[in-house]
Amino acid sequence: MRRLILVLGLSALVACAKKEAPAPPPPAPPAAPPAPAPISLGAVAGTWNFKTMPANNDSVLVTYTIVATADTSGWTLTFPGRKPMTLQVSVSGDSVMTASPQYESMLRKGVKVTTNGALHLVGDKLVGTTIGHYRVTGPDSVRTFRTEGVRAPK
Repeated sequence: MRRLILVLGLSALVACAKKEAPAPPPPAPPAAPPAPAPISLGAVAGTWNFKTMPANNDSVLVTYTIVATADTSGWTLTFPGRKPMTLQVSVSGDSVMTASPQYESMLRKGVKVTTNGALHLVGDKLVGTTIGHYRVTGPDSVRTFRTEGVRAPK
């Protein structure tokens, strides 16, 4: 008899127990942020005064001028006291990618360097990163710099 009462009691308990609702599906992942608007070369056409600094501080190492056109041809880079150099330019999204020809470094006398950079229009400045590839046989053949340009007064 005890067994019967125990079985009936457990059966009633199980029958009256609340059933758990199934877990809701996980929320959908948030939408990716919109891609930045592509840069218009027309918006950056003109003469820009640049300064180059080490990646980790604000000491100005080199100044130069870039003359930008409304397309990818005709861009020039000029260091003080030197002839203008033609820059190779391409656009990728909100970035202007630049590549220089080989020239004698402004920072390392007698050493040849080429540079590659990416510039972004931020407010009224062109800011970015430039990588210098030095033609040396030992260590320190690559260096990263910060660059910042402001429009030259007309």
